[in-house]
Amino acid sequence: MHQYDLYGIGAALLDTEIEVTDSDLASLGVDKGVMTLVDDVRQQQLVDDLRNHMVTASHACGGSGANTVIAASYFGLGTFYSCKVADDDNGDFYRDNLAAAGVDYPKALHNADAGTTGKCLVLITPDAERSMNTYLGISAELSMAELDSEALSQSRWIYLEGYLVSSPTGRAAAIALRKQAEASGVKTALSLSDPMMVQLFHDGLKEMIGDSVDLLFCNRDEALKFCDTDSIDQAAKALRNHCRSFAITLGADGALLWDGEQEYRVAAPKVKAIDTNGAGDMFAGAFLYGINREMGFIEAGELACRAAAQVVSQYGPRLRPEQHKELLAQTANA
Repeated sequence: MHQYDLYGIGAALLDTEIEVTDSDLASLGVDKGVMTLVDDVRQQQLVDDLRNHMVTASHACGGSGANTVIAASYFGLGTFYSCKVADDDNGDFYRDNLAAAGVDYPKALHNADAGTTGKCLVLITPDAERSMNTYLGISAELSMAELDSEALSQSRWIYLEGYLVSSPTGRAAAIALRKQAEASGVKTALSLSDPMMVQLFHDGLKEMIGDSVDLLFCNRDEALKFCDTDSIDQAAKALRNHCRSFAITLGADGALLWDGEQEYRVAAPKVKAIDTNGAGDMFAGAFLYGINREMGFIEAGELACRAAAQVVSQYGPRLRPEQHKELLAQTANA
């Protein structure tokens, strides 16, 4: 009997979402639709320039991997998350947020080092696209010291956040966790996370994947860039060299799934998207819940598409706890 269904590792970021226009992005010099790493000075400059927008800002404990693990926890999985926060108010807020979501974490997180907890400024345009400017802060120092071998030994799956590829110590920690998981018979999942990460750190992501992971998550743009093709069908074939199964999210077109033997197309519900931040994270959390609860790829994919559609139809990267229960009820009634 495993204590944890899912052990995740990733950045710990305090998200601030702000509604902006495309002209705001242009005047600020922000690249649209991707995650850009910035220093503290640049992020503060953006906050200052957007001061008149801050009255509508919302704040949440985030980071891609955390969003996925928290979603999985709310659906009902036993979860654990390795990350790094600083000894500051945001670090306290982050730990409290994880605990409130039922996510366990290493005891070392209570003995945080001096520094600044990571922050992500998420700019949402009217077309629902999110453009992220991330100051990693102390998350850039995430390392093997944050791994918990005992928790890993009690886990069924691990989930590696692709964004860790941008940090040498974070990448090394993710690789070490994957190797430990493989040696212990724990299944491995990884998300490519962002097209910019794929473009800038392609070889590092391949190193994180190793010979093959059990399950690879990516969106259409990430799949095309990773496989250096403009054909999603060609990308789907090429990805098989790096994983034993995959889930490629296609936005409003649903998802393309491969369970190791057969490909499936799953449709997405038709919704009005207002904020795409966290859609891929939610998809992964719901999908991992499904396969941990003996769902087939089609059923897990349908749940994941419904969950992602719910996320994009409201502001914020996560759903309220009761919304997860509603989605499971819909699945049971389907």
